[in-house]
Amino acid sequence: MNEFIGYGKQWIDDVETKEVLGVLTSDFLSSGPKIQEFEEQFAAQTGARYCAAVSSGTAGLHLAVKVLDIKAGKQGITSPLTFVATANSLV
Repeated sequence: MNEFIGYGKQWIDDVETKEVLGVLTSDFLSSGPKIQEFEEQFAAQTGARYCAAVSSGTAGLHLAVKVLDIKAGKQGITSPLTFVATANSLV
């Protein structure tokens, strides 16, 4: 028996569609006012002082290590059951 088990269902309505189309037809596809708006709203929602949107989890890990100011020669511990970016972010 080959039964498909989905991981989730997206909930996309006219509001989300309009927002995405607005960005796709704007002058800013990967940066611009919507990124700043997202960062500000995310920080406010989570109570964070700062927020920086990044392009991937890998970029987020690199940014986190940079912000922590971990110096060369320090030891980093990560899980062996992970994507290589987890360890690479410590290099």
